[in-house]
Amino acid sequence: MTPDAGHEARYRAIAADLAAKIRSGHYAPGAALPPQRELSASYGVTLMTLRQALRELSGEGLIVQQPGRGTFVAPPHLAYHLGSLRSLVDDLRKQGHDVRTVVAGRAVRRAPAAIAAELRLRPGDSALRLERVREFAGRPAVHQVSWVRRPVADEIRDRDFTAVSLYTALADAGVAVARASEVVRPGLLDSAAARHLHEPQGSPVLVSTRITYALDATPVVSDHATILGTMMEIRTERAATGLSLIWGATS
Repeated sequence: MTPDAGHEARYRAIAADLAAKIRSGHYAPGAALPPQRELSASYGVTLMTLRQALRELSGEGLIVQQPGRGTFVAPPHLAYHLGSLRSLVDDLRKQGHDVRTVVAGRAVRRAPAAIAAELRLRPGDSALRLERVREFAGRPAVHQVSWVRRPVADEIRDRDFTAVSLYTALADAGVAVARASEVVRPGLLDSAAARHLHEPQGSPVLVSTRITYALDATPVVSDHATILGTMMEIRTERAATGLSLIWGATS
């Protein structure tokens, strides 16, 4: 065996051993791995060899390396299903996840021009701005701002949105949701969402824009969600008929 081949065999063996410990639960999701110097000593290798093993685990999505803080086991990915018309929390709870909602703000405000266009409001019209943070496995994962058209907004603004989904509140107010149009694209975490998600500005995220329509085709909710790229993945089931996915280049 050549020196290079021996080196590769060592770091791959370390990566395989750490991966097995992560998958078995020896290192729990979100837990910190031992410091690199401690790990390299326990495996009897140099820091360079250990770091190659860690890069391999990072590439597999098993760990997250945070400069200045250490190396952590990646949390399990939430599945964002495109084929259902449910609230985000209802969808995740159906998958068996424990999701906590924190209401960061709610107020009736003049709708910004972009929101007014999405909800087909007149210039100067107001709407309910509902800001929520979704926490999973004890960590903030999603920052969500929903604008709700009036007058239904006035009927639901005082609901307990830590316990009730927006879609449930709409149904209780007599608004039947017919469909939603959604675009999900990659993005970078902005400063406003970074404060709520406790991640550095510029971190990779998924940005979802969803417009929900009532039976009469009136847009009732404009929803903008920022989803940590390390916490969620998109899944869908494809068939000859049914869900339609359109792939397009981002501008």
